[in-house]
Amino acid sequence: MKLVYFAWVRERIGRPEETLDPPPEVRTVADLLVWLRGRGEEYAYAFENEGIVRAAIDRVHAKPDTPIAGAGEIAFFPPMTGG
Repeated sequence: MKLVYFAWVRERIGRPEETLDPPPEVRTVADLLVWLRGRGEEYAYAFENEGIVRAAIDRVHAKPDTPIAGAGEIAFFPPMTGG
């Protein structure tokens, strides 16, 4: 699946996107965040506070318990504010 990173999540990981194949036990957005944190210190830093980072699956906002099966693209981004 394609993972896309925005704003400071992108800066901390050091790349705008990548294609990965998570293991079968990674079933939800929350599982994916845990798995990504274990991929290296840049991921651990980007996802150190999983309650802050938001996700979208195929351009639709997703909650941590949302299944990722069949997702073509998952995007991670910080919360946005208006002004």
